Amino acid sequence: MASKSEASDIESLIETIPLHRIRNFAIVAHVDHGKSTLADRLLQMTGLIESGANAQYLDKLVVERERGITVKAQTVTLRCWLPSEGGSEEEYLFNLIDTPGHVDFAYEVSRSLAACDGVLLLVDASQGIEAQTMQQFNAAMEADLHIIPVLNKVDLPGADPDKVAAQVSNAFGFLPHEMIQVSAKSGLGCDAILPSIVREIPAPSVDEDAPPKAFLFDCWYDEYRGVVALVKIVAGTFHQGDTILSVQSGRKYQVGEIGVIHPELQSTGQLRSGQVGYFITGMKSTSEAQIGDTLHELSQPVEALPGFRPALPMAYAGLYPVDSSEFPALDKAVQRLCLNDASVSVQREHSDSLGLGFRCGFLGLLHMDVFHQRLEEEFGAEVISTSPTVPHLLAMKDGTELTVSSAAAYPDPNRIAEMFEPMVKALIVTPAEHLGGLIGLMEDRRGHQESIEYMDSDQVLIRYTLPLSETVVTDFFDAVKSVSSGYASFDYTMAGHQPVDLVRMNMLINGKVVDALSLLLPKEKAATVGRDIAKRLKGVLRQQLFEVAIQAECGGKIIARESLKALRKNVLERSGKVVGGGYATRKKKLLEKQKAGKKRMKSVGGVELTQEALLTVMKSR
Repeated sequence: MASKSEASDIESLIETIPLHRIRNFAIVAHVDHGKSTLADRLLQMTGLIESGANAQYLDKLVVERERGITVKAQTVTLRCWLPSEGGSEEEYLFNLIDTPGHVDFAYEVSRSLAACDGVLLLVDASQGIEAQTMQQFNAAMEADLHIIPVLNKVDLPGADPDKVAAQVSNAFGFLPHEMIQVSAKSGLGCDAILPSIVREIPAPSVDEDAPPKAFLFDCWYDEYRGVVALVKIVAGTFHQGDTILSVQSGRKYQVGEIGVIHPELQSTGQLRSGQVGYFITGMKSTSEAQIGDTLHELSQPVEALPGFRPALPMAYAGLYPVDSSEFPALDKAVQRLCLNDASVSVQREHSDSLGLGFRCGFLGLLHMDVFHQRLEEEFGAEVISTSPTVPHLLAMKDGTELTVSSAAAYPDPNRIAEMFEPMVKALIVTPAEHLGGLIGLMEDRRGHQESIEYMDSDQVLIRYTLPLSETVVTDFFDAVKSVSSGYASFDYTMAGHQPVDLVRMNMLINGKVVDALSLLLPKEKAATVGRDIAKRLKGVLRQQLFEVAIQAECGGKIIARESLKALRKNVLERSGKVVGGGYATRKKKLLEKQKAGKKRMKSVGGVELTQEALLTVMKSR
């Protein structure tokens, strides 16, 4: 909690600081290149937190601290005194955004860049350029932002700053003297970062005298305050108490609180052009705070700013309670968690095997895994996640289009004219010695080679077009790491659709469909996947007193089968003695009687597929 004097100081600074001494920037990088550590260092250098404070200060979620990754972009306002060109010191206002590095959270990064005028592009001096480094650079260039290259971890024993600097120069065109070499952990060289930001990143380009206009680029839900909307003021000045209008929804609100994050929410009473801060307006859900919205004063209409396209789910999965009686609790937990993660799409569904649950759309497997973990840790929900699928586009014979993300939604094939699967442009950075193995992996995943470029004598950049179903919802990440001994990195962007011969495959146990294991997949993959799942089911089912048939069915035909042998009782022996004195006719009669009994048992008997067994099979796919 800030003291009264500190609160007064920041409030005064927000009111008086000139536009040319404001800088808005983000830190972008590949996963684990040190973004959060550098953010901690900048907070310490500007006196916002004490030296030696908890690492990953801006990573607020438990899952972020446990995994050591950033999931949610975080904004913080910094202030510091720096020498001016005339030699005297001037106070500057910095708005810093710490962004995620994993490809699943690229949408978070794109929103953050819209509030910035420049970025620090962080590169690990021991790892060099990796796939997400390339994508972050491209995203910053597309947003027309100034880029400052920073080589981090230069003090590590395995670091080679000169080699990595040459890589950065070859790949991005920066000169060696333009790169800042630092160790965010020890503080080495970090003193050069803030002056470089002042020199290289321009002040916000805004109109201070125009009618007030704000760009909403992020939000979250606070249990006590409602929706907290993060905004960049692109024109005029907003004050606490103003009545504002949302261009997208047409709803009006009153600004109950306005301020900056310093490092917690700090009310300032107003926000001026070029500044980044928050509004609390009484919005009840994040669906009201539409990302990319334009906010303005009710009495002064303005032209809407270009917004964002909605986040498109890449992977869909079913979420079910372990105990069906716990569905109301899971329903409440999912709704509350979605208030802070608007990129998750949720729809109720019912499964004969698992009962009531939800069909959820995620930005990728890590996003799904984090959502699942937060449900368990923050809300105590015990959840079963079905195997992820991707959305397929179906062109129907009646001229309509249908998007399906589950086998249950797959229509009658006779109604379908054409089927399409989503594609991605994959980018892999790898040491040259693993090039052959990775090309083989891409070809096995139905990939089409676009280009292969040598970044230097050791590093190769591979570009392939691949089906989304072969990358995002499978073990593709693990396979890339395995083939390259952990040295390759992978990233992707969406690349439209291509035709595919899609089929629905059902798994049957004694002729009964297990709907939770039904899949949509390319026809050529059906037999292989069917055999694999049948073998896994055979390994988890309990033996019965009758033979159990495990089958994979596609288009009315059985394409794979496994048989679980009957648990047979020895009817020829009783109390350790042979029945019938060993006569063959007596033995044959007993065996025939047992056979008839098993036949009757099979016709009326059922096979129990426990949720634990079902979960084992789904996790193995």
